[in-house]
Amino acid sequence: MSHELWFTTAAPDWFEALPLGNGHLGAKVFGRVGEERIALNLDDVWSGDGPRTLTVTDGPQALADVRRLLLDERDQLAATERTRALQGPLVESYQPLADLLIRTAGEPQELEDYRRSLDLRTGTAAVEYTVDGVRFRRETYVSTPDQVMVWTITADRPGSIDLDLELTSQHPIRAEAADGTYGVVGHAPSDLTIEYRQSPDPIRYEEGRGIGFGVALQVHNAGGTAVVSEAGVSVRGADSLTVLLSAASTFAGWKVPPGRDPLVALREATDVFGNVSLEKVRERHVDDHTALYERAELQFGESRDLPTDERIRAVAAGGTDPDLVALTFNFGRYLLMASSRPGTQAANLQGIWNQDRRPMWASDWTNNINTQMNYWPADLTGLGECFDPLTDLIEGLAESGAETARILYDAPGWVSHHNADIWRATWPVGEGGDDPVWAMCATCGVWLTAHLMEHYRFQLDLEFLRNRAYPLIAGAAEFVLAMLVEDQDGRLQFIPSTAPEHHFVLPSGDKASVDLTSTYDIWLIRELFANLLEAEAALDLGSDLAARARQARERLPEIGTTPDGRLLEWPTDWQPSETDHRHQSHLYGLYPGAEIDPTRTPEWAAAAGASLELRTKGATNGGWTAAWLVALWARLLEPEKASAVIQDYLSRLVSDNLLHRDGAIFQIDANFGMTGCIPELLIQSHTDTIRLLPALPADWPDGSFRGLRARGGLVFDVSWRGGVLVAASVVAAQSGTYRIALPSGERTVSLEVGQKMDLVRTA
Repeated sequence: MSHELWFTTAAPDWFEALPLGNGHLGAKVFGRVGEERIALNLDDVWSGDGPRTLTVTDGPQALADVRRLLLDERDQLAATERTRALQGPLVESYQPLADLLIRTAGEPQELEDYRRSLDLRTGTAAVEYTVDGVRFRRETYVSTPDQVMVWTITADRPGSIDLDLELTSQHPIRAEAADGTYGVVGHAPSDLTIEYRQSPDPIRYEEGRGIGFGVALQVHNAGGTAVVSEAGVSVRGADSLTVLLSAASTFAGWKVPPGRDPLVALREATDVFGNVSLEKVRERHVDDHTALYERAELQFGESRDLPTDERIRAVAAGGTDPDLVALTFNFGRYLLMASSRPGTQAANLQGIWNQDRRPMWASDWTNNINTQMNYWPADLTGLGECFDPLTDLIEGLAESGAETARILYDAPGWVSHHNADIWRATWPVGEGGDDPVWAMCATCGVWLTAHLMEHYRFQLDLEFLRNRAYPLIAGAAEFVLAMLVEDQDGRLQFIPSTAPEHHFVLPSGDKASVDLTSTYDIWLIRELFANLLEAEAALDLGSDLAARARQARERLPEIGTTPDGRLLEWPTDWQPSETDHRHQSHLYGLYPGAEIDPTRTPEWAAAAGASLELRTKGATNGGWTAAWLVALWARLLEPEKASAVIQDYLSRLVSDNLLHRDGAIFQIDANFGMTGCIPELLIQSHTDTIRLLPALPADWPDGSFRGLRARGGLVFDVSWRGGVLVAASVVAAQSGTYRIALPSGERTVSLEVGQKMDLVRTA
């Protein structure tokens, strides 16, 4: 059952409710019968009232001071403190929208044969049960073509459906009812204090400020009656019922304040219903969904027809379930489809699902790995369209970040730091009150541009490269070149620099985080300049910018190692504050970068392996860290270590519905990360040789994958039995000659556009 999650009980809480979405409208379905709850989100409903102004007045002077403190005085502690002067406002927070409550009229009855499920192939959540001899079926989905959520209920005895429907919200709302449509209007908070800051009044609503929203609901009953009022909708004696729900906001773009009248949003939501065909809405949804979902899949051994929660508990008890790993992979693809579609906001820390007005870390875009990890599966697993919102986000950050670069650093180009929100904040956040280790990461935009080049490598879309990716890569390079300063040895240093979220300990015992160029930043800058040169070669350009980048790349600090053979994390072999720290930033060159490889750079690979052994020794990994570790071990060709991480992840770090959960914290990056990293054990294309089954774990003896992509526009289908490759085929999107490493040896193949070639075929 690697394409279905199913259970024999309703979800006990929001975490375990089943997620649905179309990138814009998100829903979590609990599956309760007496009072069903469907928790709703809209991707552009956030706190705040428009873009904020960066009020830092002495940015260039603060930068000069930090450079002096590091280059001349070697005072990392003072330099760390001085960067507080560069901090701007805190980010705003992603918000819940509303809840749809569906109450069964009458006295509660005993349920029989209850089954709750999520069909990944069709993008539908279902609940089936029997009450007093009547079999009911409920189905919910969120349609991309029609931009509605659809909820249906049928019964095998006519006249058996008696329900009351109501919309509620954590925000102040007002009900509206007209022309057979019921809805609510409201506002998100105009001002909100982020969850980790104390405030006597953390959530504030001011009339006429904040993003407004409207949620509209329309019912279509067969048989019986349906009465619509401002109290909701009351249905009695129906044979079947279809509920359409739509939502809209007054968000008008990140550069302007939102619209002031939420009734406009309600009218926009209501107008959607006029374009919905009840006869075709499900078919249109399924056709759209399957067109993406069926592009790729992963299968390991035989499927197990057991409830998903029972399978997870069995793994936690020490069992193995390769098919559960396949389900994890397939579920991650489903989640990306549900939370990131062309024209929507990019998937944030929680995708598009959030139940709190003050969510952890604002449910923002955290750009020192989390946003990037969300999109690791996109191109690799055939979901290139789902990448579009990330490009949109980066373009907004570049426009906003050009002003931030000017104000803070008097630099050209653009910059983005640790955190971003819907208003495209690009500065270090904290208002001077946050530890710079959480804010002072000026190469986050550089990392984001790496995704643009990777997208081109998979898709080979020259128009995308020319019109969207190249300007952003060039702008990031302009910024970095302006920020590089010469040290006493003639090396070019990027200052200020950090290893994200990780302190080092000075001989005095003090913790600091800002220093000369960290290994993480060296990898990123080397890659940025290489990407710029590659892009210009593909576009037949030869700019002065690229020439300067080529020269500067040769003068960057070298990648250093410690006396015991590990990669340095900082330019000095400082004592790390946490040897088991969750960020593996100094290993960026191994993954997601491509400079470290066991066959091409064995010395670096050995140093990366030693670093990874220290980092994971005795560590209890978090969810997104676990995903990263899978890819790192895979790139080092250590399949059993990667498999052990996956086993641990499924044992400790997921809810019964496979969403990552760490206590009361939900972050979706782990789900996306696992889906992007598991394939690294099966196919690698980051070098000039494509490797098939490069690191196959022993506990996946039988399996197959279909539709996994390689850089260069190649699509592979592969099967193996008893750990031996038995079938492999490839289709090319572009004519060319390719080197492919099979377990039996390497071969070179020439392919024409659209040609399918069998590489291995065992009878």
